[in-house]
Amino acid sequence: MKNKYIDLIKQTFEFPQDGFDVIDNDLYFHDIPLMDIIEQYGTPLKISYLPKISQQIQRAKIMFKVGMAKADYKGTYNYCFCTKSSHFSFVMEEVLKNDAHMETSSAYDMPIVEELHNRGLLNKDNFIICNGYKRPMYQEYITKFVNDGFHNLIPVLDSKNELQYYKDHFTVKKAKIGIRVASEEEPNFEFYSSRLGIPHAEIMDYYMKNLKDDKRFELKMLHFFINSGIRDTVYYWSELSKVLSVYCEMKKVCPELDSLNIGGGLPIKNSLAFEFDYEYMIEEIVQQIKNYCAQQGVDEPNIFTEFGSYTVGESGATLYSIIDKKQQNDTETWYMIDSSFITTLPDTWGINQRFIMLAVNNWDKEYKRVNLGGLTCDSQDYYNSEAHISQVFLPKIEDEEVASNPQYIGFFHTGAYQEALGGYGGIQHCLIPAPKHVIITRDENEELVTYIFGKEQSYKSMLKTLGYY
Repeated sequence: MKNKYIDLIKQTFEFPQDGFDVIDNDLYFHDIPLMDIIEQYGTPLKISYLPKISQQIQRAKIMFKVGMAKADYKGTYNYCFCTKSSHFSFVMEEVLKNDAHMETSSAYDMPIVEELHNRGLLNKDNFIICNGYKRPMYQEYITKFVNDGFHNLIPVLDSKNELQYYKDHFTVKKAKIGIRVASEEEPNFEFYSSRLGIPHAEIMDYYMKNLKDDKRFELKMLHFFINSGIRDTVYYWSELSKVLSVYCEMKKVCPELDSLNIGGGLPIKNSLAFEFDYEYMIEEIVQQIKNYCAQQGVDEPNIFTEFGSYTVGESGATLYSIIDKKQQNDTETWYMIDSSFITTLPDTWGINQRFIMLAVNNWDKEYKRVNLGGLTCDSQDYYNSEAHISQVFLPKIEDEEVASNPQYIGFFHTGAYQEALGGYGGIQHCLIPAPKHVIITRDENEELVTYIFGKEQSYKSMLKTLGYY
């Protein structure tokens, strides 16, 4: 009877698959022997595999290039990275190796832009798309950068009141401006329209009154984004059609308008059963933009995207040890991890996000249905279902094996948002420390190179934050 853990995985999914393989009953992630990493650095452990970031960017660029070639599309494609998904320097450095650009969300992104420029990693020709609601400090940074010659920095107006500050403070002869088009939310959402951007019915009137006759500004970009991301749904195509209608209407009275920013939302794999036809979606988006503009007699726009999770998500993993097995009743077995989900994977707690979860070792053992519990005293600090099934299965461990033959598990594609949401370097729930963070890359010979980016958080650093030192 096939009742081993490896049998379960192979019977449930196509396995091995891209990014995952098993050799000698141990899991490999992007050809990284995870047991070697655990033996060297211990658990709990965050890892970031930098080459995956470049692979994702190049993959998207190729798909858009192919889609544009098939459609005989005349516009260009520009890949921007959504910085709010991960602000770490090692991420930004890897992104900018790939002729990519930046999208910012708040004033606190701007010193990062400045530092990257000072290091020679980003120049004044790079596009910097400034999204988000602009409070005074954000507007001051935008003004400083534009006046200093960052001629491809585009503040995307989120409010009708935002423009006046730039009119009062920009000193350049010509500056680029974008407008965010407020999208309609999904039918099951609590609100009808997004709070972000300007309603599409009001954009023409706003442009005619505030921008058309002001020669210091040129409206270059319309931006839209929907929370559900890029999906092959009636809702997505309907919202794309609406923004294309606005674009074509505006293009006829505003010839300098030449760019459409379709935002982010390209999904990543959250299960080994994940299926998404990236090529089809990108080709269909490109073709629909081309066709709509042709019908309206206007040139198709340059396309911008702002991929965050897609860029960095699949580069990350979080590894744990099972430190205890608890049989709480006849049917519920708990495997206790050596950290907290609330601390290290807050999306699992906050929005019920599911990641790929797999055993790292013992793939030749029988499997068992379990619940995973974190160290905090919070009743919500648990994980008990996968994206494809409302259960979790892991290798069966006997009581005496917990210490003698430790079971290790990994959560994969966790590279986006978790550190920021968990308060990296700050105070964690129940003061459970943030784990060690290891960077993994490859040298010119494709050999693995690892180094510690951040040590496990110390009690002294937390006490200092709390005012005890």
